[in-house]
Amino acid sequence: MSFPMAGTRALLMLENFIDGKFLPCSSYIDSYDPSTGEVYCQVPNSGKEEIEAAVEAARAAFPGWSSRKPQERSQVLQRLADLLEQSLEELAQAESRDQGKTLTLARTMDIPRSVQNFRFFASSILHHTSECTQMDHLGCLHYTVRTPVGIAGLISPWNLPLYLLTWKLAPAIAAGNTVIAKPSELTSVTAWMMCKLLEKAGVPPGVVNIVFGMGPRVGEALVSHPEVPLISFTGSQPTAERITQLSAPHCKKLSLELGGKNPAIIFEDANLEECVPTTVRSSFANQGEICLCTSRIFVQKSIYSEFLKRFVEATRMWKVGIPSDPSADMGALISKAHLEKVRSYIKKARMEGAQILCGEGVDKLNLPPRNQAGYFMLPTVITDIKDESCCMKEEIFGPVTCVVPFDSEEEVIQRANSVKYGLAATVWSGNVGRVHRVAKKLQSGLVWTNCWLIRELNLPFGGMKSSGVGREGAKDSYEFFTEIKTITIKH
Repeated sequence: MSFPMAGTRALLMLENFIDGKFLPCSSYIDSYDPSTGEVYCQVPNSGKEEIEAAVEAARAAFPGWSSRKPQERSQVLQRLADLLEQSLEELAQAESRDQGKTLTLARTMDIPRSVQNFRFFASSILHHTSECTQMDHLGCLHYTVRTPVGIAGLISPWNLPLYLLTWKLAPAIAAGNTVIAKPSELTSVTAWMMCKLLEKAGVPPGVVNIVFGMGPRVGEALVSHPEVPLISFTGSQPTAERITQLSAPHCKKLSLELGGKNPAIIFEDANLEECVPTTVRSSFANQGEICLCTSRIFVQKSIYSEFLKRFVEATRMWKVGIPSDPSADMGALISKAHLEKVRSYIKKARMEGAQILCGEGVDKLNLPPRNQAGYFMLPTVITDIKDESCCMKEEIFGPVTCVVPFDSEEEVIQRANSVKYGLAATVWSGNVGRVHRVAKKLQSGLVWTNCWLIRELNLPFGGMKSSGVGREGAKDSYEFFTEIKTITIKH
């Protein structure tokens, strides 16, 4: 696999992948390199016609793929994982250039986790069991079977492109479904590169179809298609609302993983040696463009000043640089529009009287001349801000976090739960009883204590309230991508 490297002028032209073939499109969308602000790639601007072709291919492939033994499908997933791993460096370079993240992060997190997604579901598909009960007095035996749903529509976001596409794709095809996937039009390159490996891995034509383009055109055509009974989506709440509306007439199965306004709660007995660097990482990793990032930090009053001093010092050490710089902790944001949106929140905070302790508008950002038009900003810490502020309530999805003090445990739980989101939270304390008590009361689908982003893929992933519907993980993804049937045998 190869693609134009940074510094080359040739535009990369992507094609849709339908029925095992790369197909050109009648129109294209420009895709930008976030680190330079220059167009470097053209993405198909697909629509209904391409979705119809993909549905036809997925429909034709379904009987053969769904009738394969789980062991056979597992072997295909394992081969695909091996091929991705062999291409790790090329995929990491492509992901870094396309998304703006550091090459280091793409090498150590995005692509390894994409490989792991296939390996994990290749294994887990072999270990599911079904239920069985007897009613001897009626001479009946009851048992359940699970069957694939059919054609799965997968819509993945731009922040962790291959990582989150494969998190959906692997369980969908492991369970015997065929797939039509729409990656974000902002970050389509690694999905296109993966398509080049499918045939070699043994994925039959039509089992995986990837159609590129904009949400309102190709996304809506996919979601509203009557032959796509299931949609798995990761992205924003407004898009999820639209997906729900379009799916309602067809009663589709939906998995919606949406945003978060994730709190970190730091009690006075927290180990600041571990807490400060981990909270810097949880606030600013991947430019703050992870749905699990911390954006509200509540610190108990007795250690508030000390924490803030250390946190701002550590944040200032967090280096923003071009993605290929091995010493960079943070790269560029995804787009000019998104950078402006993130900056607008900092302007609003200033207008409300909040203090900007470091970052945007306070410290100087040094970039090479070629990257001056890139979408970079410094990690920013806001204090003296009210809980009612939009910066404390709305998902900013950038390198911005707010730090505020609290007095009591009961107070901070109420404040942490006061937003419409409920995806993730972190709790820092040396008191085991308190950790369990607070974790139970927080309205969050995930709670980390004295750590962040340690994932166990067997267990459920997903949020409460406006952070989504459904869960993903070994058992949850299997249940979502299959239909259950109860069979009764009278003997």
